[in-house]
Amino acid sequence: MAEAGSRAYVGSFTAAGGRGVLTAAVRPDSGALTVLGATGDAVPDPSYLALSPSGRTLYAVSETNDGALAAFRTGPDGLRPAGAPVSVAGAQPTHLALYRDRVLTANYGSGSVTAVRVRPDEGLVPGASVLLHEGSGPHPQRQQGPHAHQVQSDPSGRWAVSVDLGTDSVRVCALDPAGDLKVHHETALRPGSGPRHLVFHPRGHRAYLVNELAPTVTVCRWNSVDGVLQAGPEVPALPGPPEGDAFPSGIVVSPDGRFVWTATRGQDVISVFALDADGDRLTLTGTVPCGGHWPRALALDPAGRHLYVANEHSGDVTWFTLDLATGVPRRDGQVAAPAASCVVFG
Repeated sequence: MAEAGSRAYVGSFTAAGGRGVLTAAVRPDSGALTVLGATGDAVPDPSYLALSPSGRTLYAVSETNDGALAAFRTGPDGLRPAGAPVSVAGAQPTHLALYRDRVLTANYGSGSVTAVRVRPDEGLVPGASVLLHEGSGPHPQRQQGPHAHQVQSDPSGRWAVSVDLGTDSVRVCALDPAGDLKVHHETALRPGSGPRHLVFHPRGHRAYLVNELAPTVTVCRWNSVDGVLQAGPEVPALPGPPEGDAFPSGIVVSPDGRFVWTATRGQDVISVFALDADGDRLTLTGTVPCGGHWPRALALDPAGRHLYVANEHSGDVTWFTLDLATGVPRRDGQVAAPAASCVVFG
């Protein structure tokens, strides 16, 4: 595997002109990206990516109506398919994460979470276990039914946490003895908020939910022993009422737990939040332009010095150097990435 942090992988929507998964070299001093290659149409719409703990395998959803999960081997010459994609038995998988010996996908179209077993060699085992979400929300177009938008392991590794935009809720799950996901606890959020993505504080005791339909961020307490998420205050993601569309998307927290950043599509800005020492108080300190149009996702480099924005509609990844005292991002560069949807590092 390449030196940690020296490669970045960019997901995209091939149906909108994306080149599949891009592999890019990363300059650790400046954060600059140089595209090395792309997977092309090997997998349609590989919109979200996750790297295995070993770094040898990159997993990608195929965000189509016939949702699938693909695995690629990483190497100095780029990515190569590691077997055929497997079905997730769900529509429009929009996010994925590794949890124990499974890859989990959040299937937006079918409102479900899928668990796919991983072999010891990190390949995928066909045959998916599916957990269907239930419920709805007050938004007449976006919340007629469940829409799982994100799934991830909690920092302790004990629980799988899924965020559902359609039901205004977060589900905490675990594997039962048969290896199927079962709901352990469900947290209700404000009706109509439309939660999209959640990130955990580095200490693992708090979580921050970005709400797509609000637009706000909800501060939550997390109890990893009991597997319970408790919703707290909602903080505006913008300094005032937006003019036009305002759909928050990505959210990341600094490795030292001092700052949170969100992206808002339509307004095309990055919002900067300061956190207090306990992680309970989130204060919006300002916004900066995202460097493109329709920022779909944010990512931090492993050192937490540079912030990356996947700008879907302008077709680029823009990177920023972070002021470590204020959290304010300074735009430093940009690389073409048609229909970009996420960035991960390996």
